[in-house]
Amino acid sequence: MSTSTTASVSTHILDTSVGRPAEGVAVRLSARAGRAADWKALGGSATDADGRCKDLPAPPEGTTHVRLDFAVESYFEKKQADAQQDAPANRDSGPGVFFPEVAITFAVVPGEHYHVPLLLNPFGYSVYRGS
Repeated sequence: MSTSTTASVSTHILDTSVGRPAEGVAVRLSARAGRAADWKALGGSATDADGRCKDLPAPPEGTTHVRLDFAVESYFEKKQADAQQDAPANRDSGPGVFFPEVAITFAVVPGEHYHVPLLLNPFGYSVYRGS
């Protein structure tokens, strides 16, 4: 929850390759106070069945930048393993995950809420500031 001196952050992931939420993706949140400051890991969570991460920690007072790190490799590996179990003749010999992780950095101001959805597929992603 944001206050007049802090920001708040939420996210969700939609797997656009299947048109469904991406469940079980680990998400880490880091913050820094200024462009030259070091990143401080604040904690993380994992997406629920609806692809949402509702319990990310609040950035501390003075935060100017936030980074969300999405560990998508294990999500796609599990998805690929499930597909191979169902249809072993369709195994792909190439790398299963082109982007093993996605890091999104954005600027914040106190008192604002930032919802940052991730649209994800095995070979690309897109993000935007949601509401």
